[in-house]
Amino acid sequence: MASDRRIKYTKMVLRESLITLLRDKPISRITIKELCEHADINRATFYTHYADQFDLLKKIEEEFITDITSYLDNFVLEEDDTGLTQMILKMIEYIEKNKELCRVLLGPNVDTDFQSEIMQIVRERIILEWRKKRAVDEETADYIYTYAATGSIGVIRKWLFDENTKSAKEMAVFVTRLVNKGLEAFIG
Repeated sequence: MASDRRIKYTKMVLRESLITLLRDKPISRITIKELCEHADINRATFYTHYADQFDLLKKIEEEFITDITSYLDNFVLEEDDTGLTQMILKMIEYIEKNKELCRVLLGPNVDTDFQSEIMQIVRERIILEWRKKRAVDEETADYIYTYAATGSIGVIRKWLFDENTKSAKEMAVFVTRLVNKGLEAFIG
């Protein structure tokens, strides 16, 4: 039991150290030595748990994706709601609750593949809602979603990095209106 706590502590400290270092420089410029010094963990302990700094980052990203997916799966759409505003609101609330981690994971020092994975989290849910509302083929729905998700992530990133004055709900309504008005011909 004591060793489980030590392992959890070690992983937590390494995770926090990597997140702190990623605020200032890209993952490719962070060394294992620097990471271990920051975490006050020796290199052998680090290598017991991770192959390298990229592996640690991948684990952090996977944990984030599992957590946000679970968070989104635990809410129920209201009967008359298209779900888009609710889905965006849930994502923005999650991002707001995990602001520091999201600033790092959606920031310039991390690979953009992670952002693509985030886009896929809600893809099937949103496309299903759009297809219910109006007959649109799968290929067109996919293009529409890519357009909407890329723009939405850009707007949410701006909100996340600005000293925002809008609440999560205000941002969800804003993003939904922006997406729907731009796509009105396809889903309106």
